[in-house]
Amino acid sequence: MLLVCTCYEHGTARWGELLDEIGGRREGEVLVLGGRGVRLCPIEDPGLDGLHGGNIPALVPTGGPVPPVAVLSDGLVVYGGDAPLLVDLAVVPGRGVRVPPVRLGEILTALQDGALAFDDLIRDMDICGIYQGDGGRPAFPAPTASPGRSFPALPSSDAALLVRTSFDDEEGWRGLIDELGGVGEDGWIGAGLNPGESDVENIPLAALVVDDPAFEGLLPGQVPALVPPEEHTTLVALADARTFAEPDRPLTVVDLYDTPGQPAVLPCAQVGPMECNLSLANMDFYEFVAEEGTTPWWEGG
Repeated sequence: MLLVCTCYEHGTARWGELLDEIGGRREGEVLVLGGRGVRLCPIEDPGLDGLHGGNIPALVPTGGPVPPVAVLSDGLVVYGGDAPLLVDLAVVPGRGVRVPPVRLGEILTALQDGALAFDDLIRDMDICGIYQGDGGRPAFPAPTASPGRSFPALPSSDAALLVRTSFDDEEGWRGLIDELGGVGEDGWIGAGLNPGESDVENIPLAALVVDDPAFEGLLPGQVPALVPPEEHTTLVALADARTFAEPDRPLTVVDLYDTPGQPAVLPCAQVGPMECNLSLANMDFYEFVAEEGTTPWWEGG
């Protein structure tokens, strides 16, 4: 399996404490973990600096056996002491979950032996995206079902994308667009809103609208691999069946960086402030994930 470093300083790979924390033994250029001998191949290349989990599947050579996962050591691991990111390569390529470094050998062995599936990791992650973490259960768990088909790449954008994935309610879609300020000739939402008239808690969403039936049924876990790596897209918000069936027109916002594919479901009016806070690094994605049994922050007053 691949152990990919995506954090570099002056061209030198930075692993932080990860290699010591995961243990294992060296056999040449390979790191062997656990009693069953899971073999990790460390990958260092300054060209990978800043690469995100959703981009990893595209780097795996085609035509040969595909490992079930890749392990990614990013800036959150090096500078934040966070858990390494496991990126799915086989089932829904590009989605991710973080695992405690001391359990990496155990979890990789279970995946290799078939005792665990990547879906099991997704179903049992907390609001911070950590497998069996103590951050609380998400109120809206990430779906693990897949429509079993491929999707085209999403447009490149350095802001946000609003992607329609449900096409059964045309009136509901028009209502959502109107509530968000309308779409301009350039395809961006919010053309009818004046950001200068908004306070920090009511910032209008600025997003490129993707209204294309090719994305019907797109699920959060499939999104990260579709986002081109050239631009730093802040987030992708999905207008799905829930959007047109529930009050406040909730959107399913997808994390692209910390835990690729993790969803946060929140009223459409709150996605603008979320996009602003994420783009300014004022808040982390998990802070917008509603916790099961807890009043969401936007209802807390």
